[in-house]
Amino acid sequence: MKETIFLDRNEFNFEPSPEVIHAIKNFDTRKLCFYTRIYDEGKKSIFSVFLSQLYNIDESQVLLGYGGEDILKQAVHFFLTEEDGNKKILIPQYSWWYYKSIADEVNGKTIEYPLYENGNEFKYNLEELKEILQKEEPKILLLASPNNPTGNAITPNELHSLLSGISPNITVIIDEAYASYVSEDTAYIKELVDNFPNLIITRTLSKFYGLPGLRMGFGFTSKGMEKFIKYSNKYLGYNRISEDIAIAALKSDNYYRNIAIAINKDRKLYEEEIGRLPGFTVYKSVANFILIKYPIELKDQLKKAFAEEGYLIKFMNEPNINTHLRITLGRPEQNKIVRDTIKSIAQK
Repeated sequence: MKETIFLDRNEFNFEPSPEVIHAIKNFDTRKLCFYTRIYDEGKKSIFSVFLSQLYNIDESQVLLGYGGEDILKQAVHFFLTEEDGNKKILIPQYSWWYYKSIADEVNGKTIEYPLYENGNEFKYNLEELKEILQKEEPKILLLASPNNPTGNAITPNELHSLLSGISPNITVIIDEAYASYVSEDTAYIKELVDNFPNLIITRTLSKFYGLPGLRMGFGFTSKGMEKFIKYSNKYLGYNRISEDIAIAALKSDNYYRNIAIAINKDRKLYEEEIGRLPGFTVYKSVANFILIKYPIELKDQLKKAFAEEGYLIKFMNEPNINTHLRITLGRPEQNKIVRDTIKSIAQK
């Protein structure tokens, strides 16, 4: 029986870095006898201090959570249940189902703003978004950059322009789960959270650093959000083992950057080999997945062919994007099997 290859979850099909493996094998178990909170300095944990130094952002503005999803959930629940009663949240039209789900948990009113298909890519229309914000006056604007499943991102300059043109009463949450695939430059984060009072940026160890099983997320917030920071913080710190592993992962950025380079090469092969097939569109992506529009009449054949190879691919079924595949970019040999499988069906 063939091993099942999961290319439908945007997980990591490579090995952890040597530094991560070393941190696990050589963990000092005596550390478990103590909380990670640094009492005498009033700091959340060893990991928040490390992130503060790495990103050059005040430690009080660092957020930690049980994965990026935890911070997202905390933020959505906190702001949609404030006393003003404003329960409106704006999310991208094509985006992670979880955003609406967590808003529904507190009876939030989810409003979708459009993403536009422009040739072989999806784009936000930020000027239109400003108009929608002015009309709807939501409590929360949620941005995903890069966005799942469309793969498009927002540049730091675009973010600055958007934030400059909207009410500071709107809490802006930016989900940057895949952002490390876009660029090594993170200096813009400090500039944004230090200059705008209404911003939360979330990141994770699950995607670029390939540790979804670690359940470690982090983020940064504006100084003007003391109430939310206090709400989010865990007084006694976090998970000592997870924090050591997380620090090791971030210290081995070059290892993961080389994997991202390999993923980039395969992304281009998808564009070259699959994008030229009749009825197929391979959309530009800056994440670890790729979105492909395919002739819907091939759906059953593709499903059967992937099943025979032992591969799970995400067949999208959301409105207006239900003739698309979202494929996690795995190892080169895995990506080749996926491309060859698609070509074998498309060229029959």
